[in-house]
Amino acid sequence: MTALDTSSAASRKPPASWFYRPLFPAHWNRRPLYSMAQWVNGLAYWNIEFSAAGRPIIKIAEIKGGISDQTRFTYQNFDESVRVRAGDLLFSWSGQPETSIDAFWWRGPEGWLNQHIFRVTPAAGIDATFFFYLLRYLNPNFVAIARNKQTIGLGHVTKHDLENIEAALPDRQEQRAIAHVLGTLDDKIELNRRMNETLESMAQALFKSWFVDFDPVHAKAALKLHATNATPPQGASNWSVERAHAYLDGMDPKIVALFPDRFEASELGLIPAGWEVMPLDEIAIFRNGLALQKYRPQEDEPQLPVVKIAQLRSGRADTKEWATSRIAPEHVIDDGDIIFSWSGSLMAKVWCGGRAALNQHLFKVTSPKFPQWFVLHCLHCHLADFQAAAARKATTMGHIKRQHLSEALCPIPQSQLLTAADSLLSATFKKRTSTDIQARTLAAMRDTLLLKLISGKIRLRDATKQVGNIT
Repeated sequence: MTALDTSSAASRKPPASWFYRPLFPAHWNRRPLYSMAQWVNGLAYWNIEFSAAGRPIIKIAEIKGGISDQTRFTYQNFDESVRVRAGDLLFSWSGQPETSIDAFWWRGPEGWLNQHIFRVTPAAGIDATFFFYLLRYLNPNFVAIARNKQTIGLGHVTKHDLENIEAALPDRQEQRAIAHVLGTLDDKIELNRRMNETLESMAQALFKSWFVDFDPVHAKAALKLHATNATPPQGASNWSVERAHAYLDGMDPKIVALFPDRFEASELGLIPAGWEVMPLDEIAIFRNGLALQKYRPQEDEPQLPVVKIAQLRSGRADTKEWATSRIAPEHVIDDGDIIFSWSGSLMAKVWCGGRAALNQHLFKVTSPKFPQWFVLHCLHCHLADFQAAAARKATTMGHIKRQHLSEALCPIPQSQLLTAADSLLSATFKKRTSTDIQARTLAAMRDTLLLKLISGKIRLRDATKQVGNIT
């Protein structure tokens, strides 16, 4: 068995020699992996003063999910060896083997490195990008080593393991060529990610302006008051005539006409006249996933990967668990479906990881009444409240109940306005989904070429041609 054999059944253990002697081209220079770089471990921050700002403590959660409301910050200073800057190569060597141990580029703000993570500096003559892909190639070996030593709790890869792993390097020119091929695909994936961030920001800004802050209604109401010299009603906005004109001049007059020019009272407070208020569980159907350990496939039975919270967070169906594909369709998810985790890490995302089976603690969210973008943004508007509610009742893992969906009220525009907004925002929603699906295809191609290039199963010029045809 070689490092390419990553799909073996869990019951079939590779020989321990494979852990430390992966496959490489014969002409590459072999040496211990540990000797190829400097490996600096993070600190255990015991006596530390945390604060609301300062530099973040970078743990595995930050490496995988970025800075979040769970990140800890401090103004204290530590040794320069554990200072982490954007562009640093990090290797998490401890945790759940399949989900935590891996190599990463740090893309976030400057911070301090936590224990269980190495900051890796390749030795002279070794291309840093190539070394990153070398570590990614060796990931199945790292996972196997950690799992082999795991009893209860975390698995780990030690300095001793890194000294025992026999890695290999081509000359510097070939290193750079391999890094370029694989990096071209990662650059395209990153470009897609930034494009989707921009599209998402634009969609969120428009939704907030129209359906949360009611800016067009405030603007029209201000102009109406000015035209009639009427006394502003209690609670009226303080929009100036100039601001109102500037805002409305940037909108399609046909859409402006669909907004009312006054507000009326509701259980949410003042909302645009003619609109109504609905709870989330009437806007959409929230269907819970299954306890899929009861639905394991029989031998030779069609199967689907199981999606849990970890897979929702990563956007990839990279689980080692499988369920029969004969489960009811309402518990099967596919590209473009909205998924909401109501337990643990509460989040609402559009799934673009392919056809899969939905595990419990996750809702598949559908609506026969409203467009997907509207449902998703309504969910996001209440997400902070849901997270706060879950945190208040958390013992080991916080969660919300269905009553929270009933209590989450949303203003609902009239149908003509919703149809007009759909013509703008539905296209953005579909573009973001298709871009994410393309990124998944590119990632699969990168992973395949990574295995074949570093094992010598494909020639560099053939890999370069494949990437050129795609990008």
